[in-house]
Amino acid sequence: MNNPKFRNVDPRSKSDQSHLDSTGIRWGSFDVEAIRSSSVDRARSRFRRHVPELIWNAAALEGNTLPQAAVTALISGSNLDVVCQRDVDQIIALSDAYNRLDELVASGEFEISKRVSDELHSLLARHEAIESGAFRGEGVVHGGGTVHLANGGVVDGTEPGVGGELLRRRFEQIVSYVMTEEDPRRRALIYFASAVRHQFYFDGNKRTARLMMTGVLLSAGFETVSVPFARRLEYNEALDRLFAENDGTALLRFLSTCSLA
Repeated sequence: MNNPKFRNVDPRSKSDQSHLDSTGIRWGSFDVEAIRSSSVDRARSRFRRHVPELIWNAAALEGNTLPQAAVTALISGSNLDVVCQRDVDQIIALSDAYNRLDELVASGEFEISKRVSDELHSLLARHEAIESGAFRGEGVVHGGGTVHLANGGVVDGTEPGVGGELLRRRFEQIVSYVMTEEDPRRRALIYFASAVRHQFYFDGNKRTARLMMTGVLLSAGFETVSVPFARRLEYNEALDRLFAENDGTALLRFLSTCSLA
């Protein structure tokens, strides 16, 4: 059931500038009531039951061509005659990351922290990112963060700073802000939009932020938010606005409608 104390929408006293200063993005009102509340155990149970679907959607949005039946088979341990090993590696890596997230939530160890984000990223992006498990600038490779928009434009991510210092500082600011959000649903969605905009990693940013968002929701007993591949056009348009205008309104409103049925 929904908890009445979480029926807030967007606090009108907070200006766009304060949002930008705290998280790097701004947003208008968005309603999270469609993301249902139950219990941590039930939310985790539904999460585990839907893992093949969640992984297939996440991978398909990144261009993975494996059908959902093949993803389900891979996750269950079956071998497939597949021509694209990259697609297979991506699914197995995502499965490892999703399983680890469930373990963290079950043990009460999940938190919005760089440690947890880096661990999940090191699992899911180990075959793709230049340096998995580390922010841009923290390793020996420099640059990165450039985003190619669905409409053809190009936007830069946040400058990493020396040794990734600026990204670490921005991450801490985001965490400090989202922890002031009383409703875990708002906390989860705002974290996702902010983390995606800053492009903390060389690759796998949306997938990592999605897992972090899921961890916040599950830990508080809320249903998982999953972006369906069938709604990729809406998703990409909302992402374009986020990157081009630093405006997360469309993305937050969209995510609020993507709770598991």
